[in-house]
Amino acid sequence: MTSAVRDRVLVLVRHAKAEQGMHLHDHDRQLTERGRRDAMAVGGWLKAQSIVAELVICSTSVRTRQTWDGAVRGGARTEFVEYRKEAYHGGYSSVLELIRMEAGDLDTVVVVGHAPAMPALASVLSDGEGSDRAHACMADGFPTSAVAVLHYGGDWADLGPGSAALAHFHVGRG
Repeated sequence: MTSAVRDRVLVLVRHAKAEQGMHLHDHDRQLTERGRRDAMAVGGWLKAQSIVAELVICSTSVRTRQTWDGAVRGGARTEFVEYRKEAYHGGYSSVLELIRMEAGDLDTVVVVGHAPAMPALASVLSDGEGSDRAHACMADGFPTSAVAVLHYGGDWADLGPGSAALAHFHVGRG
C-alpha cells in the first residue's frame, strides 16, 4: 500500500529591518519603522498567496518576534507559534532539525529566522529545483523581509538537501 504524496509548504522568512548599534545586545534589537512596515507587507503577501501557517517556528530574538507580529497585523494567519532559541543560535542545520522534529503531520510550516540560516536552508533544500524566476530572485540576495516558499512532498522527518522545490521568492516592502 502506497501513501499519497502530500504537498507540504515550508515558508522561510528572514526578519525585517532591525536597528543597528554597537551598544545593543543582538538578541534585543528591535525593528526600525521601515522594518515594521516591511513585516506588515510580508503578512499581506502571505495572505494574498493564501498561505496559512499551521505552525510558526520563530527565533526568540526581539526582531523576529516583532516581524511575525507585524506579519499578523498585515494579514498573516497561524494556528500556533513556537519560539525556539535554536532558531536564533543555530545555523541552517539546527533549523532543519527543528522542522523535522516539530512539523509532525502538518502541511504548512513557517520559520521566522536570521541570515545566514534562512538563505542557506532555502538554497540547500531546493538545490536549484523549482521556479527559475524564484531562484534568480533569490540569487540576487536574501535581504531583510525576504520570503522563500518551498514545496515538499514527503514526511517532514525526511526533509533534506535537494528534497524541496522553490516555488516563490518575495521581499516584503511596505
